[in-house]
Amino acid sequence: MTTFDEREIAFENKFAHDAEMQFKASARRDKLIGLWAAGLMGLSGEEAAAYAHEVVRAEVKGAGEAAVYRKLSADLGERADEATIRKTMQSMLAEAKDQLMTEIN
Repeated sequence: MTTFDEREIAFENKFAHDAEMQFKASARRDKLIGLWAAGLMGLSGEEAAAYAHEVVRAEVKGAGEAAVYRKLSADLGERADEATIRKTMQSMLAEAKDQLMTEIN
């Protein structure tokens, strides 16, 4: 195997790893924001966990982050405006990435 082939394989492996980590971070973000939204709606315990699972499924079934936003916006109504939801989604993504990095190390 040539050096070029080894580099190509390494690049493909890194790409696959990065895609997997992004998927995990997005799913974790969706769970975290689902729990946040559940709290705003007065849900707790198993109801909150079930709602968070619905939010995760929204991204998988829909068009990614946009589907999550649409679900949250529709479900929260007047409890949170667009800016609040989007800002919280960003902060939850950062938190999800931090959690994943902590678990890896």
